[in-house]
Amino acid sequence: MPTKLHIRKGDVVRVISGNHKGSEGKVLRVFPERERVIIEGVNMRMRHMKPSQAYPQGGRVEREAPIHASNVMPLDRKGVPTRIGRKPIEDTETGKIRWVRYAKTTGDELDN
Repeated sequence: MPTKLHIRKGDVVRVISGNHKGSEGKVLRVFPERERVIIEGVNMRMRHMKPSQAYPQGGRVEREAPIHASNVMPLDRKGVPTRIGRKPIEDTETGKIRWVRYAKTTGDELDN
């Protein structure tokens, strides 16, 4: 069973440790089973591509590589790194309870 991460696709995060400490970017992909995320413009690596329809010449392409999810923190509305909490919210129309993520620093909900 994959673990639940504090980061989701589309979150704006800051790298808090490692070679790219201080870098910020948007999360492009999340790999919950490996606990890794790909962040736009962070951890760029050269990838050697075979010729294909997308790259007819092949060659070297610079792409983002995954980093561990524990090395990033989401940003709140003020742009400050924050820890994540989860709280239940009752939907008034259906009466069902859904869980939302919120920023520990401001208390703002991070989920739309």
